[in-house]
Amino acid sequence: MKQEHILIIGAGGQIGSVLTDTLRELYGDDRVVASDLHPLEGQSGPTEVLNALEGQALEAVVKKWRINQIYHLAAILSATGEKDPMRAWNVNMTSLFNVLEIARQRGLGKVYFPSSIAVFGREAAPVDTPQYEVLIPETVYGISKVAGENWANYYFRRYGVDVRSLRYPGIIGYQSMPGGGTTDYAVDIYHYAIQKKPFECFLRADTRLPMLYMPDAIRGTVELMEAPANSLSVRTSYNLAGMSFTPEEVASSIRKLMPNFKITYKPDFRQAIADSWPAAIDDSAARYDWHWHPEYDLDAMTKDMLRHLAVKYHLGELA
Repeated sequence: MKQEHILIIGAGGQIGSVLTDTLRELYGDDRVVASDLHPLEGQSGPTEVLNALEGQALEAVVKKWRINQIYHLAAILSATGEKDPMRAWNVNMTSLFNVLEIARQRGLGKVYFPSSIAVFGREAAPVDTPQYEVLIPETVYGISKVAGENWANYYFRRYGVDVRSLRYPGIIGYQSMPGGGTTDYAVDIYHYAIQKKPFECFLRADTRLPMLYMPDAIRGTVELMEAPANSLSVRTSYNLAGMSFTPEEVASSIRKLMPNFKITYKPDFRQAIADSWPAAIDDSAARYDWHWHPEYDLDAMTKDMLRHLAVKYHLGELA
């Protein structure tokens, strides 16, 4: 396997923390540099404190570690972004431009840029949303992701920068808490359940959204990045699907293992965001181009989440 020198921007986040461990297992601890705005503790490999809004600082890190791949995961997410739209736009776009420019100038091998189902709006087909669909997002996060997808495609076609991207649905994992997204309830609900606490959901009981379990999200990301360049037909961002469910369905899945779990509903401003997103997306392009296939359904994810969280909260084995 080629010895890559990889920089992860946003390595302390929900996806970044797990992806860092996975890439170090694949390429070696010393070849994956984990960076974030704040110092990262307990790392098995090199780390950097890095603000991706500072282009010169990014360039210095790339030179220092002879980086030839960047995974750019830092962003302000949907719900948080709506509280300060201009800051979200500045952070999301300036950081991406800095990454694309350093990749162009230094001829980096690959760049990974995550997009999101937030690129879709209510004008898109709500079920089995196709790969090439109208993109009229209703959040600044979604707007920044649409713009980012188009810039990624531009840098690939204009400069030959090998930018690759996935449109993540809601990502669910036990390793860390989420960072301000509209699908956060689907992580929080398991933490409440394992602690035998009632959960108040900020979405309606029947709000169906696409979701993906963290092991599938990480595996899909790595598979995309390892796919031959000539097999990729999409240079904006690939739709990626795992499962679709409602808050009531995930609560029912939890009750199969914890019958006394209770949930109530108090929709807030995030309901309008969720209503603008698809209920399920079509990821046939990813399945065809690089043989993507998810491994977890809702019940398998629930069992695995609760098992790991029981350990996390020192509750022993889940009965």
